[in-house]
Amino acid sequence: MRKVAPMPELPELNPVIHGKLRLALLSLLASVEEAEFTWLRTKTGSTDGNLGAQLLKLEEAGYVAVEKKFVQRKPQTLYRMTEDGRAALSEYVQALKQLLGGAIEG
Repeated sequence: MRKVAPMPELPELNPVIHGKLRLALLSLLASVEEAEFTWLRTKTGSTDGNLGAQLLKLEEAGYVAVEKKFVQRKPQTLYRMTEDGRAALSEYVQALKQLLGGAIEG
């Protein structure tokens, strides 16, 4: 009888980042210093309500910081990724690479 090698322990994927829109938002924010809500909405094609809800989850996790201000009497909301957010995204990518293993090499 052939021995089967034990399966290595699978990494946990961060559930806060794993959502499709939240992953897209962190990926976008990783490439810029800060971004306006309207730019994020355009880039993701999301509705205002869904975008706001997902950004709030990222903010509550400490992954993004928000700044609200007025520019020529119009409200402007800016988002930027925090250091914790950058670290969490990096850990997520590493866990995903580990999970996919040889499937992405080659």
